Amino acid sequence: MLCNACKQNEATVHLTQIAGDDMKKVDLCEACSKEKHATDPENFAFADVLLGLGAAQEVEQVGPESRCPACGYSQPDFKKTGRFGCPECYTTFAEGLEALLKSMHKGTRHNGKLPVALQPPRDASTKLKQLQKRLDKAVLDEDYETAAALRDEIRQVRGQLGDVAA
Repeated sequence: MLCNACKQNEATVHLTQIAGDDMKKVDLCEACSKEKHATDPENFAFADVLLGLGAAQEVEQVGPESRCPACGYSQPDFKKTGRFGCPECYTTFAEGLEALLKSMHKGTRHNGKLPVALQPPRDASTKLKQLQKRLDKAVLDEDYETAAALRDEIRQVRGQLGDVAA
């Protein structure tokens, strides 16, 4: 197994961090474990290894003395745990955080997920809004044949939603 940090040497030090239901494993070679102070719990920053070499340092542009006004969390706390203390921390430590998030995720904006059961109503609702816009434009353009066809399609979509309208 190769070292997670240098990706060259054989990993001889295996670390596991358990926080709540989260379990993260890191495998390091002897040299990287010494460099990252893996045997010294006071100086070891698990987040440094998890986020990639140097990624956690990008957040330090704000200054190591900075503290979140809401929860009192500091950047050294973040480096130790790899997590912020509260939502306000994202605003407090925003400088340099974008690069860090890009290295960890696909983007810097959370889109979330939608339960499968809610997907069809959402799709139908989106389609309904689009049809309504097209209907409004057809009425403005005095294209009444298209408007009538769109009206019928809107009724059909509303019927699928269970929102029976006249």
